[in-house]
Amino acid sequence: MHFQNKVVYQIYTKSFMDSNGDGIGDIPGVTQRLDYLQELGVDYLWMTPFFKSPLKDNGYDVADYTAIDPVFGTMEDVDELIAQAGKRGMGLMFDMVFNHTSTEHRWFQRALAGEREYQDYYIFRDGAPDAPPTNWESKFGGSAWEYVPHLKKWYLHLFDVSQADLNWDNSKVREELKNVLRFWKRKGVKGFRFDVVNLISKPAVLEDDHEGDGRRFYTDGPHVHEYLHELVMDAGIDNYITVGEMSSTSLDNCVRYTNPEEKELSMVFNFHHLKVDYKDGDKWAVMPPDFGVLKELFCTWQEGMQAHQGWNAVFWCNHDQPRAVSRFGDDERYRLESAKMLATCIHLMRGTPYIFQGEELGMTNAHYTAISQYRDVESLNYYKILLERGKTKQEALDILAQRSRDNGRTPMQWTGEANAGFSTAVPWLAPPENYKAINAQSAVADGQSVFHFYQKLIRLRSVTAALR
Repeated sequence: MHFQNKVVYQIYTKSFMDSNGDGIGDIPGVTQRLDYLQELGVDYLWMTPFFKSPLKDNGYDVADYTAIDPVFGTMEDVDELIAQAGKRGMGLMFDMVFNHTSTEHRWFQRALAGEREYQDYYIFRDGAPDAPPTNWESKFGGSAWEYVPHLKKWYLHLFDVSQADLNWDNSKVREELKNVLRFWKRKGVKGFRFDVVNLISKPAVLEDDHEGDGRRFYTDGPHVHEYLHELVMDAGIDNYITVGEMSSTSLDNCVRYTNPEEKELSMVFNFHHLKVDYKDGDKWAVMPPDFGVLKELFCTWQEGMQAHQGWNAVFWCNHDQPRAVSRFGDDERYRLESAKMLATCIHLMRGTPYIFQGEELGMTNAHYTAISQYRDVESLNYYKILLERGKTKQEALDILAQRSRDNGRTPMQWTGEANAGFSTAVPWLAPPENYKAINAQSAVADGQSVFHFYQKLIRLRSVTAALR
């Protein structure tokens, strides 16, 4: 298998490197730092979305799949990045958000204008203003349905109200999405990550969920395997590196998504191991990680996938998670040891390791002390909710300090200079105060650093089949 000895590096574009001094990371900024990534030794660069977007959900609300949002640069910048990465032996992996589009996408705008053809691109249902089609809940809170008065119809949004779910049962929609993949293939993109892709197939008849929030009806839904197979084969990406983000999925489905004979995906992300410090399954109820449960989950997934020719993407961190060294280790007294231990754990497992930017430096949580320092919409919402539930301000801030997605989104720490060398301007999100000690410049210069440990692991894995 062509991807089994590879390592993927995730770039959260907004926080990686700012090239034009506006405080926001951009595509030319990534190009500027390719030599660093080549030195680390990674094979693929997964970029979080930078497509045209109102940015209500940090780019996971796409208004045009084949245009670049000016905040991040131009199409010429993307072409240059693909070419320069290729010269250094690295492939680009783009993030495809195919479960939903932004409500600003022209398809949805044409649906709102009354065009029946485009209403069938989405999941619209007739109904009265006070009677949503089902009792399903959005993953961001509230109803999963939004009423459009002038159409007298509701549309489904499993995520934000500005993210309308696509109707994958419509073959025209599937063809449009294949064309997006063909477009980026022609540009030289070498891999694709599919956002919440196991939610794309909804049942033909939508009904109330009297046991939960509706997810049991659409998670790993009725046609998900055939639609994924069709997408991959028709777009001609069956030999590309592909990864599916799987929400609330099962081992059996993940085996099927990744078994080579099924010709669906190279590998999958699942998140069960990142809930071992959720008290009673609640992200905002903090408890110490249960390492016994963590070990059991890793064993179950490692052995279960191996027994049936499935393949895992293995990881600790991403743009939606706190920093692993703060979460599962000791980020003060034993930061170096913790970071190296966590790296060893992931890189010596069966699967394809993912490194999230800064993980190779042992970057820590932000340790913010005031609500004014946070930017993440989820964190700001939950701060209010926690206060409403009777927490004191300090208790709520202590929970956010451990749980906020902003922990993974702080600017990449390049140097000990102002703004961590990320930008000449004030960054959109403040770096942790420890950037003067923890940064790429000092890590590359120190042979005992976390960076050099990752470098050794990557090298070792690429030549030693037994390790992977």
